[in-house]
Amino acid sequence: MNKFWILYFSFPILLFACTPKEKPVDENASLPIIKKLDKETKEMVEHTIRPFSFINQDSQEVTNATFLGERVYIADFFFIHCPTICPKVKRNMKNMYDYFEDNDEVAFLSHSIDTRHDTVPALKRYAEALGVETNKWHFVTGEKAEIYEIAEDYNSSALEDPTAPGGFDHSGYIILIDKKGHIRAFARGTDKDDTDRLIVDVEKLLKEYKDEG
Repeated sequence: MNKFWILYFSFPILLFACTPKEKPVDENASLPIIKKLDKETKEMVEHTIRPFSFINQDSQEVTNATFLGERVYIADFFFIHCPTICPKVKRNMKNMYDYFEDNDEVAFLSHSIDTRHDTVPALKRYAEALGVETNKWHFVTGEKAEIYEIAEDYNSSALEDPTAPGGFDHSGYIILIDKKGHIRAFARGTDKDDTDRLIVDVEKLLKEYKDEG
């Protein structure tokens, strides 16, 4: 079993290690801030996505400031010519995009892990084919090392692997980030039921902000 699959199957366990399975889910409870393992202290800590800077399909810079304090966002990692999970993930994300299309508090951020082929013009064509607006859904590229490093921040995985289909290993998870840069929920992007459940989580998070006034 390679590194990708170890990460893939351990991801839910890592995220919810502190939540007993037998404990019933309170539908009215706030979404928890999902903790991440601190490599130095070996403790689970509240985690904020590190500062980043990438370029989207319209050659615009996308940073933490694009979202912080203003919008929650849903992130994933993909590449245009992915022959396996990406098409299904993008269909399910498009359903979420359609659901929140008129809600200015929700945005989407897709990081290409194929920085050689997924150029800005290629990402532009891809976004246009999906029928999405740049100010709502950013498809970004940048330095390969920076994209792979930021994947770890999202508790996701992105690995260049010539033996994998399309040349890359990556998880199909999509991740919900709050207005302060914290991970609040995730879903298996290939599973429509799970992405539909994430829609409920997004609405729950937005209600938290509304209740805070």
